[in-house]
Formats: sequence, C-alpha cells, structure tokens
Amino acid sequence: MISDGLRDALATWLDGLRAIDGAAENTIEAYRKDVAGFLGFLALHHGGAEGRAVLARLTLQDMRAWMAWERGRGLSARSLARALSAVKSFMRWASERDGFDPTAVLAARAPKFRGKLPRPLAEDAAREVIASVEAQAAEPWVAARDMAVVTLLYACGLRISEALGLTGADAPLPATLRIRGKGGKERMVPVLPAAQQAVEAYRRLCPHDLTAEAPLFRGVRGGALSPRVVQKVMETVRLQLGLPATATPHALRHSFATHLLAAGGDLRSIQELLGHASLSTTQAYTAVDTARLMEVYAAAHPRA
Repeated sequence: MISDGLRDALATWLDGLRAIDGAAENTIEAYRKDVAGFLGFLALHHGGAEGRAVLARLTLQDMRAWMAWERGRGLSARSLARALSAVKSFMRWASERDGFDPTAVLAARAPKFRGKLPRPLAEDAAREVIASVEAQAAEPWVAARDMAVVTLLYACGLRISEALGLTGADAPLPATLRIRGKGGKERMVPVLPAAQQAVEAYRRLCPHDLTAEAPLFRGVRGGALSPRVVQKVMETVRLQLGLPATATPHALRHSFATHLLAAGGDLRSIQELLGHASLSTTQAYTAVDTARLMEVYAAAHPRA
C-alpha cells in the first residue's frame, strides 16, 4: 500500500515528465509502473505505508533488497535495469524538491545483461518484402497504401508510429520531411524519390478525402490506419518469402540503418536520421555489421 504522499509525489513527477520533457504516454506508463512497484515494495519492506520522508532514509541495502525481490519474482535483468533507471530518475527529482542526498540510491548498480542486436533484413530480402507487399491486397488503393508505408519505413528509417502519424499536410512529400519522434523530438529526414512516388501513387488511388489535418494513411473504412494492419501484411509476406519472425515492420527501420552503415554512412549522421537520443543506441548497428562481416569471412576463407 503506497501512502498518499508518495502517490502524489509520483503523480507530480510524471506530470512534469509529460509537460516539460514531452515524454510519450507509453514511456510515462512504463515509468509509473516501475516506480509504483518500487514504492509498493518499500511499504512491504518497512512494514507499512510511509510518507515521503522514507525516501531520504533509503540505504544501499534497501536498494539491493528491492532488486533481489524483483529478480525473485522473475523480472529479467533487462527489465530490472530499466526499472532502476526510472527509480533513480524519480529519486533525483524528489531529492531536489525535498532537499536530501540521494547518493545511496544512485550508487545502486544495474544487473548486467547482454543487449539484443537489431535484426535487419538483407538488402535483397528488403527489396523482396517491399515488392511482395503490393501483391497482398485485392483493392488497388489498399495495395498502394501498404506499399507506400513499408517503403517509407525502409527508405526513411521511420518508426511505424511516425509513418502513420503523417497527415495530409505532409503530402506531397518534400525532399526533406520533418518528423516528430519519441519524446516529441523533431528531426529532418531526407525522402528518396522512391518514397515520394509510392506515396503519390497511393494518394491518386485513395478513395478518402485526405485533408490537411487528417491522417495521411487510412484504413478501409476511412479512419486512421492501424499499425496492426501493417504488421499483419508483413506477417503474410514473411511466410511467403520464408523469412524469420524478426522480419517485422520495425526490421525495415533496422535495415535502413544497417544498409546505410554498410554503404559508408557515419554513425553520427545515422543517429540523427533515426532520432536516437544516445549514440550508444546507434552503435548497436556496428555490431550487426561486424557480425555479418565475420559470417562472410567464415564462409569464404580458404581452409587448410
């Protein structure tokens, strides 16, 4: 049971993240769940709900007890590291507001885990996917729509939410597109002619009125296109082509980055194109490129 004081503190912190930092609602909900779980543990650990003063009394032993408890519940190392990051962020805010030293909490170390590498498609597979998507729908405008969406994901490295967030005001697509990504951060993304042409082909065939303020990509009934529709099309295509389950719409974004890196693109530029807040996130693609190089080496190197 979390005390009213701690519950109010959590709500105020989340409101600040939403209003000041522009955090996405999915991020807000993840933070709320992680920190609420931590505060709930403190109530159990200390034998009852306590007010905000408990935050100033936390020790490194308290933090270790919480992490051991979470691991005992089956929480993965990756998820625990994410939760610890959220708790530390909350505690920094609370310490500045209430004037206490959060060192004990900030000193807690996250469990080590091996990060998953992005799973891009090979260049020929990416081209086959895009070509095959157009053949899935019986309605020509729906086929053109699906083709336009997946082309944007691969040609511009967009997240599916970013592609489906475009409105009629964004078309015809300019040579450089302003994209609002995670946390409301904006970036400029070059648009290849292939993507411009695919979107224009869809617009010509679309039976719905694509007004400036309405979504650019529409469902059959005229509402905003659901990400699930695109995911289902990709599921069908990957089965037809014999591709692995990792061949998802997001894999096209991974493919954009990996193929750009292989062609000589530098990490900083790719980071900006993808909208990654940290260069370390983009650096995962160098590991993918190295792993692929070693596969080629192992297959081609002459053996004695």
